[in-house]
Amino acid sequence: MSEIERLAYKAFENVVQRAGDFTPREGQKAMARQVAKTLSEGTLGENDNPERSIAVIQAGTGVGKSLAASVPAIVAALERKTRVVISTATVALQEQLVNKDLPRFAQLMDQPFTFALAKGRGRYVCKLKLNRLAGGESDPNADLFDDEASDESTGTDGKGRQAPANVSESSIVLYKELAHDLVSGKWNGDRDTLKLSEGSLEWSPIAAERSTCTGKQCPQFRECTYYAARKELVGANVIVANHDLLLASVGAKLLPELNNCLLILDEGHELPSVASGQFSASMDLSSLRWLDQLAKRIQKVGAELRYDSTSEAVGLCRSVKQTMADLQGLVMGIYGSFVNTKEKTARLPHGEAPEVLMEPLRHLESVSMALAKNMKSLSDTLAEQIKESPESAKRLSTMYAALGALAPRLDGVVQTSSMMLAHEQEPDAKWFEFSDTSGYVRITAHASPLIPGKLLASRFWSEVRAAVVTSATITSCDSFDFFLREVGLDVDPAVTVLKVQSPFDFERQGKLTVVKTASSPKKIDDYNREMIGEFIVDLANVQAGALALFTSRSHLQQAYDSLPEQLKERVLLQGSTPKAALIREHKRRVDAGLPCTIMGLQSFGQGVDLPGRYCETVFIAKLPFAPPTDPISEARAEWLTRQRRDAFAELSVPAAGVRLNQWAGRLIRTEQDTGTVICYDKRLTDTGYGRRILAGMPAFRVSQRMGGEETALKIRATS
Repeated sequence: MSEIERLAYKAFENVVQRAGDFTPREGQKAMARQVAKTLSEGTLGENDNPERSIAVIQAGTGVGKSLAASVPAIVAALERKTRVVISTATVALQEQLVNKDLPRFAQLMDQPFTFALAKGRGRYVCKLKLNRLAGGESDPNADLFDDEASDESTGTDGKGRQAPANVSESSIVLYKELAHDLVSGKWNGDRDTLKLSEGSLEWSPIAAERSTCTGKQCPQFRECTYYAARKELVGANVIVANHDLLLASVGAKLLPELNNCLLILDEGHELPSVASGQFSASMDLSSLRWLDQLAKRIQKVGAELRYDSTSEAVGLCRSVKQTMADLQGLVMGIYGSFVNTKEKTARLPHGEAPEVLMEPLRHLESVSMALAKNMKSLSDTLAEQIKESPESAKRLSTMYAALGALAPRLDGVVQTSSMMLAHEQEPDAKWFEFSDTSGYVRITAHASPLIPGKLLASRFWSEVRAAVVTSATITSCDSFDFFLREVGLDVDPAVTVLKVQSPFDFERQGKLTVVKTASSPKKIDDYNREMIGEFIVDLANVQAGALALFTSRSHLQQAYDSLPEQLKERVLLQGSTPKAALIREHKRRVDAGLPCTIMGLQSFGQGVDLPGRYCETVFIAKLPFAPPTDPISEARAEWLTRQRRDAFAELSVPAAGVRLNQWAGRLIRTEQDTGTVICYDKRLTDTGYGRRILAGMPAFRVSQRMGGEETALKIRATS
């Protein structure tokens, strides 16, 4: 054991001893030892042949991951004279660490340390944009933005005609209030501190996005809320980020370099889905007015700067628009029938676009890349002019923002057309999505990597020197293999895995009842009717709080519509109110002694903490396999089958296992909790793959119910 490892683990022991209210747990100790060892290893800084050390730790609910990971990591970072980045899945979890956990640890540790919250700049307000939209003063460049919202809700009728625009005016009053609150100090410019109902504010027009920011040249730089927040990161020993920001910041120097810091990835099971979003691309083929806006803005800025290539850039705008319109017509001609299907999605088999689309895509890639290069040159010229003419900084910065506001759309066209044209051995998933509103069809082209792990391995993990990935649900079917493939660590020699058992006595505290329906879940209509009938009986027996989870919105709605009125009064339906408000209302009812069940989908199956009486029963309608029409899952299954591999066993079963483990994990949240998981899918106990999934679940007592009769089973979950 190295000296750094010894000191890191000793600090953990000291915190547990001093806290008084932290229960010593063997699993937590094992995790802390592994964290201390992993983060004391690995070569930091520039090195031609660095050593790397990565631990993947599944720590069951109740282990106390935050303490076991954070304290050893902080001490290891201090001893190694570096910093630790703790990345979580959501901003809410970030704020819990910053506002609750880390202040507590700081009080109990010998070594003083500082910490700061890191969020993407898009979560902070841009004062320049806010003041313009609030209408506080005259703006000589207002005509640049006259039609900025005109394209937001438009589509086509399938024949190239534009649909009417629906421009929201409701945010203007709020913008004025926010501008006043910002000046008066009532608001700090952070979106997450706004106390507004969901959807009440159009945030994007006032967000401090990178493409619209001139940095130190901005006249509002000294008062910029984003850069003020960044200053706090400079001296912090611990930076609390989220997975989106972490991946988006690779190479951008927003966070410490991956090769020169220690890294904790909490809620690590979310990393593959976050990476998939980061590495995907899309472009709207129907709403093209933004290109007219871009041409108008280029003309005005070009005239101001006497830019030599203005006419060329304007011509490229027209060419991009015409090519996208032509492409839209071709796609509609080939795939128009998909508008009338339930999924409204046309996937390209084997990731291959029809030959008739290849030439338009090649031309689109060419002209959009040329336009992006031209815009970059114009923006650089404008930025230089802002630097040289501080007296005109505000006017020129507004112009820069006007150009930059449309840059992400152009980037989307470049990336999507390039991915649509590429055809690797492992092809990207590619599809066209159709949305039909009031007779107008919008067509969006999408491309996404099949397995984000390969890109994570090359772009992310190759730079990481010392890291811990942890979550309560990493294994599937009692194995790390699926997660390691998904996250790009399956063939990495630097990886060590550790499974830390939950301190909960699941066999005593919980029970899993599998309802054996007469109908197979594959016979959807018959099964749904039978399952809902069983569910209604069980729902009537709920005495306190419960959670009912469904795999599709249609099944959820069908179940709710089938409830007798007296039971509907005891149910809260996802979508009726914002998630946070719905959970508050659920707790209020249970606290008042009223039975209450939340009926929801996947978003309520993870990250929801309802301890004690708030959740004594978890109803699971069906094994949570990914929908067969999900284009990425469908493309992956197609590719695996082409490789003569079993897509169901290799992809569908382990993915469902992870999700089911998360759903069942809503039941037991403390040592005092007791309750029952009721699963209405007999495949969990009647099939080999179901028993594989069961092997990775909490070790509840298992029983099977049929015709109202319940029988204990000898099989046990083993996790």
